[in-house]
Amino acid sequence: MQKSRYLKNLDAVIAALIGWFILSLFFRYSGVGVSPDSIMYTSAARSFKDHGTLLTFNHVPIVDFPVFYPIYLGIISVITQIDPVKFGAMLNGIMFATLIFTSGWIMEHFVPASRIYKWLMLAAIILSPPLLQVYSYLWSETLFILEILFFLVAFREYLLKHTLKALIVAAVIAAISCITRYAAVTIVGTGGLLLLLDRVLPLKKKITHIIVYGLICISLLVSNLVFNAFVTGTTTGPREPSITPFSKNLYYFGTVMCDWMGLTPNQYWAATPIAIIIFLGFIAALAFNYYRRKLDSFENLAITFALVYGAFIVLSSTFSRYERINHRLLSPLYISALWGYTSWALLLLKKINNTTTRRIIGAVMIMLMLGFITSEFLIDKARYNDQVADEYGNPGYTDESWIDSEFAAYLRGTDHSLFKPGVKIYTDAHEAVYFFSGMSSYLVPHRFFTKDIDKFYKVKHYYLIWFNVLENPELINLKDIQKVKNLKKIKDFGEEGAIYEYKSEP
Repeated sequence: MQKSRYLKNLDAVIAALIGWFILSLFFRYSGVGVSPDSIMYTSAARSFKDHGTLLTFNHVPIVDFPVFYPIYLGIISVITQIDPVKFGAMLNGIMFATLIFTSGWIMEHFVPASRIYKWLMLAAIILSPPLLQVYSYLWSETLFILEILFFLVAFREYLLKHTLKALIVAAVIAAISCITRYAAVTIVGTGGLLLLLDRVLPLKKKITHIIVYGLICISLLVSNLVFNAFVTGTTTGPREPSITPFSKNLYYFGTVMCDWMGLTPNQYWAATPIAIIIFLGFIAALAFNYYRRKLDSFENLAITFALVYGAFIVLSSTFSRYERINHRLLSPLYISALWGYTSWALLLLKKINNTTTRRIIGAVMIMLMLGFITSEFLIDKARYNDQVADEYGNPGYTDESWIDSEFAAYLRGTDHSLFKPGVKIYTDAHEAVYFFSGMSSYLVPHRFFTKDIDKFYKVKHYYLIWFNVLENPELINLKDIQKVKNLKKIKDFGEEGAIYEYKSEP
């Protein structure tokens, strides 16, 4: 019996090792990808390791992002005495392998279960372009996506047993997720929605469980936000109102779904209809499972999370301004959406009594899934050729353009005598200045915050490190500053940028 249980998940172990190997291919040239967000996380993790604080490279507490991921990196750094950028590839490989194994374990508990379905889904997860992209970088999504699966396992245990102990375990996972990504409120919402729909518990007990679940889930998040407000005056950092309407965000959601389905930009005309169909499909599936009293299946949990998370991203993008809906932002949706839109095939085949018909329909479904997996492989192959075979690396501050950059080489050097002590340094990319030089700098103001712009123009003496290749349209640009201030160029790096000095006349 023990051997049988082991063999059931042996395929998931093999798949996990294959996934780790495939991911490692994207680390071969320049290691783990480092983006501006990665630098925020790693600088806070270094602060945690060295001083027991969570200060970013600007010596201010990390507030734009929750605290748990940098703490997670910091704890590993304390144990290993290795910098997060150096152990990032190994860490992400372990987490990606764990994600694949956990997915395989969950699919063993689908009703009905199918070995062929499990293998196809594992292949789709291993070769998933959005997941491979996310796990190629030092991003908090790498931990958050894993936490989603852990929550599904824990909350299903609660739905099966309805014990307070099981509920507390699920709530604790949700609470930790909320201080990993603010978007983890969708995990809280998933559990809350299923608690409301659950018809097993008597009303009084249900109310008690909802209160307990809610209080535990929000406890760490509220503590994080209160701390942020106390030390910086904002709960999640400065936020701008959205300039993208709901219809456009729905379209962007649909374009990502088109990419995942193997369609090309030429088919983006179908993006909005596809997005609507996807949301209506999740709603219909949840309603159907509620009617059948089948809320405790992993398939239903996946469907509920996909619905809540997808709706949250579209709606929050309509009211708050952040990066446009893209593959990274929707990557936590990938596995749950994949299960939600394929697991119904198992139920359909089970209901077909005619063996020949069942085999024909099953073969068609397998061929469609193989086509989907093939399209994923081709996307991954193209990315590999661009980033590894052509020796470019994961786009970011460790790619070939920065390895060969004269500007980056100067900042990496030890001679920074150009900068006088006590004089502020401003830049259009403060994370780049820190990553290459270790120096702290101030970001030039956002266009939206006029008071910050006025305050910046009142500074009488500062240096300005300007990266032409990183110019951000959200910030005031070099031409804006030169219209107001007479900047002196003190170091020129051609097309890459320059270093300027401004000093007001006495």
